[in-house]
Amino acid sequence: MPFDVASVRGLFPTLGDGWIHLDVQAGQQVPDAVASAMSTGLRALPVDPRGAYPQALAAAEVEQNARRALADLLDADPAAVVLGPSRSVLVTALADAMSAADWDGEVICSRLDDEENIVPWLRGARAHGASVRWAELDISDGTLPEWQYADLVNARTKVIAVTLASSVTGAIVDVAQIANYARDSGALLVVDASSAAPYVRMSMAELGADVVLLSPARWGGPRMAAMVFADPARLESLTRVSMDPRSTGPRRLEAEPMPASLLTGVVASVEHLAGLDPSADGKRRRRLTTSLDSTYDYVQRLTHYLVNSLTQLGRVHVIGADTHRIPAVSFVVDGVSAAKVAQRLADNGISALSDVPSRALTRIGATDVGGAVTVGLGPYALPYEIDQLARVLGSFG
Repeated sequence: MPFDVASVRGLFPTLGDGWIHLDVQAGQQVPDAVASAMSTGLRALPVDPRGAYPQALAAAEVEQNARRALADLLDADPAAVVLGPSRSVLVTALADAMSAADWDGEVICSRLDDEENIVPWLRGARAHGASVRWAELDISDGTLPEWQYADLVNARTKVIAVTLASSVTGAIVDVAQIANYARDSGALLVVDASSAAPYVRMSMAELGADVVLLSPARWGGPRMAAMVFADPARLESLTRVSMDPRSTGPRRLEAEPMPASLLTGVVASVEHLAGLDPSADGKRRRRLTTSLDSTYDYVQRLTHYLVNSLTQLGRVHVIGADTHRIPAVSFVVDGVSAAKVAQRLADNGISALSDVPSRALTRIGATDVGGAVTVGLGPYALPYEIDQLARVLGSFG
């Protein structure tokens, strides 16, 4: 059945504020079910999950439920889901947990990635004397050519960090092809799926990644993160970073337990994703598959309309207009700084981001012409909102 955007919009109380929210990279709007779950968790579960009394046992159950929910997004093992306050904290924990032998070689980073999957690796490489090599993007369209990994990856490659989809250009990366190179060299492949997760059906097996990063805020969940391993046994080979010397499994890489109020929000947010298509049935993984496929079809049509609308404006230049992408688009306006464009949009009730810290946009040259504006579409976006965006941008002449 057709994607029912009207019903989906009814799940988000904040959409009644009169604003057009095109800033999903900063976090999608929060569904009422998620806010309610977090409120309940904050009141009922103020303790951490270590204890034998009822509240602690309930908090421990919520923690396991959160691991199961996040595992369902990737068809993974809940015992391989590490929880943390942010992607950068989790990647730093992974880098710190690696042995000296794990650093004896080269790390490959991508210019297309968010800083969260770059900076911890640069710091780790600097601390351990490892070399860093870069996968470069195609500056003409903001994509990451996968063929270059055939030359980059070699017997000395220890880590490959790459995104599944760019948060600024929206470009989707063929991670499975990169995984083949990683497998041949024995390198650890760390994939940031944060920007893709709200729209793209994924599985650990299909991605071929060793580690996948997720950010629930990108689909309307709480501001925290998860790091999912393909093989739970790998966790036991890493140095413990937890403050608890008795910790086992994924808790080994968790410095401290996450608040149960956030974890109740995680579970509710994954259920929210699974229910975006009312025709979805069966277990949560099956419902996620149906709902994410429906969401992807809807936002792809809307993204095509967005790009076409922007390219019709004489002074607006879309980065990678013909790129296969998630619903994230960056553009520049001739002779107008990104900050001024974003302010004009805000003055007209439209939320958009300007000058997002991005090595990709810098490499493309956006910073040389006043910066780029970045917009993204949630599953609640409407065509008329794109029309409003184009109308305001058209006012620049």
